[in-house]
Amino acid sequence: MIQDLMLMLVDGIGSLGYLGIFILMAMESSLVPIPSELVMSPAGYLAQQGLMNPWIAILSGTTGSLAGAYANYCVARYLGRPVLFKYGKYFFISPDKLHRIERFFLRHGEISTFIGRLLPVVRHLISIPAGLSGMQLLRFSLYTLLGSFIWCSVLTWIGFTIGRNQNLIMLYSKQAIIWASFGSCLLLIAYTFFRHRTVKTAKKE
Repeated sequence: MIQDLMLMLVDGIGSLGYLGIFILMAMESSLVPIPSELVMSPAGYLAQQGLMNPWIAILSGTTGSLAGAYANYCVARYLGRPVLFKYGKYFFISPDKLHRIERFFLRHGEISTFIGRLLPVVRHLISIPAGLSGMQLLRFSLYTLLGSFIWCSVLTWIGFTIGRNQNLIMLYSKQAIIWASFGSCLLLIAYTFFRHRTVKTAKKE
């Protein structure tokens, strides 16, 4: 089944070109469950065959990811917040919890958005609390672009290096997820350490 899906996506991306990558990654970045490794890795394979420019493919995937993230962000900011404040109690989401989410993202929105783009499942959802908290749009865009660019580049490189072997693509994609998770943990630890140190120094002054 995965092999058939991979072949279908290779053919589809080959037909639709960079616009197809943009659309599929926009869907992946919203709430549509399309694995990004089944979009960017075939694009990398097509680049290896000389049928695509790898940098334009990465740019298409990155901007598509941003577009999908904008959709979640805007829905959460302009529709989700008033609805949750009014009806959230029926789903065990109290106004106090929503205020805590807002405070957290106002303080840690940048690192949360960046790391979230590198992690499976989280990348589909991270735009929602950012929108609920009213995170500044420029900051949200910059960190979404940075995280998306790194992830799209990794997957494109995997497809470019391995080619059409879907078993190896899935294997190395899983390893990339593990390394991304490990790197995110290290980054989070470093962020927590330096932030605590900065706050502590500020209090002394």
